[in-house]
Amino acid sequence: MLDVLIRGAGPVGCALALALRNSGLQVALLEASAAPPLFRPIALSYASRLILERLGVWTGLNVSPIERILVSQAGSFGRTRLDAADAGVPALGYVTDYAALLAQLRAQVTTTTEVSEARCIVHAEGAPQDTEGKRYAQDAIVGLLHAEPPSTATAFERFTPEGPLALLPLAGRYALIWSMRPERAARLVAASEAQFLRELNAVAGGAIGRGTTIEKRAVQPLALKVRGARVEGNEVYIGNAAQTLHPVAGQGLNLGLRDAWDLAHVLGRAPAGAAPAMLTRFAAQRRLDAGATIRMTDFLAAGFAGDNVLLRAARGAALTALDIFPAPRRFFARRMIFGAAALP
Repeated sequence: MLDVLIRGAGPVGCALALALRNSGLQVALLEASAAPPLFRPIALSYASRLILERLGVWTGLNVSPIERILVSQAGSFGRTRLDAADAGVPALGYVTDYAALLAQLRAQVTTTTEVSEARCIVHAEGAPQDTEGKRYAQDAIVGLLHAEPPSTATAFERFTPEGPLALLPLAGRYALIWSMRPERAARLVAASEAQFLRELNAVAGGAIGRGTTIEKRAVQPLALKVRGARVEGNEVYIGNAAQTLHPVAGQGLNLGLRDAWDLAHVLGRAPAGAAPAMLTRFAAQRRLDAGATIRMTDFLAAGFAGDNVLLRAARGAALTALDIFPAPRRFFARRMIFGAAALP
């Protein structure tokens, strides 16, 4: 019998397998049949970089650093700037493609398609299909944007009445994640390039200069799905299998990598495989980080959308306060980077 069976060989499942490779446990990584998306931009936090470095997969991964993030709202006052120097890190994050990250991780692990009995079963298959969750009144268009001037090390997060627009630097271009009403997303993903760029440039407000070409457009439905229990007997859920988040602030995969890292430490210390008590301890250990991140992303996705005067004023006041007071700005940036470890 295996000690640990990891179901799902995505980035989170692979990270857990690599973190357990020197634990002395019998571990198998069960490969899922789903192919990775054609283009899915990923923002890795500095904390995720540290995890990937310790797993031996950071070197050779093509990433574009984010040294600063400019946050604003369309059509009203309020903006702030988050800097890596203020947060005490070399970069706030790093942008790469999901397929590139997955290939880098898969090169270091061995997968199987045979299901075996195990003392502990880890679910890392991705978003649960049997959990309805909270469907946002938004879909996201993702794509690869060329702009003039080309991107540098600055990311842009712009809150609009329909949802957030994120433009992340990626090898001189921008990874686009644009949340909007589902009907508008369906129209724009099929629109001509000229029409798409006209509407995008109007919403971006000149922050990036001017978008000139858009590639790899696709639509992603957005929902919040959280399992009621992270642990059930000898089974434990991590990453998107435990919580699927809105892409605002790019927290989903980073939270999943912290899940994998913490679970590896718990399983590695278990005296006889993974006793239920150890898994219960893991669930309690992850409660603060996961709960705070879920609530924060849900608030940013839903609370920062809308177009009435009071909402615009509240958003503007919040952004202005962050810009004026360095301590809350530093805390917010470090909370996004390190999770609960940023708490004082």
